[in-house]
Amino acid sequence: MLDIKDLVSGYGSVRILNGVSLKVERGQIVALLGGNGTGKSTLLKAVSGLIWPWSGSITFDGKRIDGLRPDRIVRLGLVQVTQGKEAFPGMTVQENLRLGAYAVRDRAKTAAALERVYGYFPVLKEKRHELSGTLSGGQLQMVCVGRGLMSSPSMIMLDEPSAALAPQVVLDIFRTIHRIARDGMTVLIVEQNVRMALLLAHYGYVLKDGVIEIEGSAERLMHDDNVRLSYLGGTVANREAQL
Repeated sequence: MLDIKDLVSGYGSVRILNGVSLKVERGQIVALLGGNGTGKSTLLKAVSGLIWPWSGSITFDGKRIDGLRPDRIVRLGLVQVTQGKEAFPGMTVQENLRLGAYAVRDRAKTAAALERVYGYFPVLKEKRHELSGTLSGGQLQMVCVGRGLMSSPSMIMLDEPSAALAPQVVLDIFRTIHRIARDGMTVLIVEQNVRMALLLAHYGYVLKDGVIEIEGSAERLMHDDNVRLSYLGGTVANREAQL
């Protein structure tokens, strides 16, 4: 579904990505892992059109998208949820969610998408008329993920969905991502919570210094000595028991 080949990009004259290649197959959850400053968020921004690729190619669902505007990429069915839990605090939860359907002209489809989001996040339905500025961090993250789902994309990219959240909220968010994928969504997730990401994912890539250092099935990466010692504290979790 998503095929990135030899991608080079960065900011100004600073090169961050040094020839990244990765694939996300339809129906998969793929984890993109790595430490701070390795280029994970930069990669998502290049894919979603927020920064310009310098070279290489990005193909989504058989179409070249490198160089397209972000709104055109969204209309093709590829959505990014950014890391910052960004919502308009003076707008209600429902108003913020509806912003995600700006490219959808069919009111019935928008209404159906809204009910689907409320099915994933019942607390948002309870708080739909409350201002987003009154929400907790976990609820804001739900709004951001829900807003990404409002255009009914075929693939969603999540940038650090667990960042700065309480452990129980993290578990709830990851369970919902698992449910979204089970319902047919393809997912690329950028995470520093490597253990949770690998419990969730089918396949994983480890990014270091702007290149893919390690890749493989999530199960294999869980048992890879380099990954385990660098990111997992030397232990392996049980995949099925957590989700």
